[in-house]
Amino acid sequence: MNELLQYFQRELPGINDFLESEAEKLNGLVRDVAKHILGSGGKRIRPMLTLLFARSLGYAKDDYHAIACSLELLHSATLLHDDYLDDAEIRRGRTASHLLFGRTETILAGDALLALANEMGARYGNARLSWLLAKGIMETAVGEIEEIEFSRAPSLDREAYMGIIIGKTARLIECACRCGAALAGATPEQEDAAGEYGLNLGIAFQLVDDALDYASPASETGKPEGGDLREGKVTLPLILLMEQGEEAGSEALLEALRDGSLSPERHASLLALVREGGYPEETRAEAARFVAKAKACLTPFGSGEEVTVLGQAADFVLTRTK
Repeated sequence: MNELLQYFQRELPGINDFLESEAEKLNGLVRDVAKHILGSGGKRIRPMLTLLFARSLGYAKDDYHAIACSLELLHSATLLHDDYLDDAEIRRGRTASHLLFGRTETILAGDALLALANEMGARYGNARLSWLLAKGIMETAVGEIEEIEFSRAPSLDREAYMGIIIGKTARLIECACRCGAALAGATPEQEDAAGEYGLNLGIAFQLVDDALDYASPASETGKPEGGDLREGKVTLPLILLMEQGEEAGSEALLEALRDGSLSPERHASLLALVREGGYPEETRAEAARFVAKAKACLTPFGSGEEVTVLGQAADFVLTRTK
């Protein structure tokens, strides 16, 4: 992982500085909200993937920050809207924006970040980049809508669950990779390979996230333990547990998740059962299969520093503890 660490250490200051300078230009009503979410940490994996794929295809210009950082703005906007909709209290170990700045300011800040991301992508005069960003925004919005629909009628449907994580997480990571390839003037085949890498990496990333929600303490993740369960979200660790249970118990649980009547005692009991059954580890094993698919997509890009780092980035997803 040495190359990955060194690459991130070299590039992250420039990415963070660019994000801060763009946020500083926003209207005062939403500026502090944007700076709060952008300054709350985050791995900057999306802008880094854009940069890595552009450079893996020989892009040597230093004007990549706008398109790379546009993906981080899109992601941050979804976090602001998510926390508002979920009535979350904590994000990355800090008070959620809507509690700190107000709901109106938070929603407006999310809207402003979405608009700014589009404007940044358009700076290149490259129709393909603009189209990819627009498509990424739409697919992410659809994923969020489908997740809300699913929470209103939860089920133990793995196919529905996978569709949601592809929409709400993986498509934006796929978009980041495609944008890097498109910036470098990739062939359709090269862009598709980059996109498939991102899609599979994004699925693995969310699977690990869902495992961490059950397996890692709040001090590590910056989010309450079992937060997905508390919010009525059905994710793979819970699906795996309920597949081993009796049907009546599953229906009763789904009903409690649907109407928000899950008691603290039942929540703690389910959390313990998921951990004891090893379902977070089983979820990580599923993520490992998608990581392997992602790495196989790197073959068309040959060798070089960026390809090495992309391979290590895929492996890193499986080692995450927060």
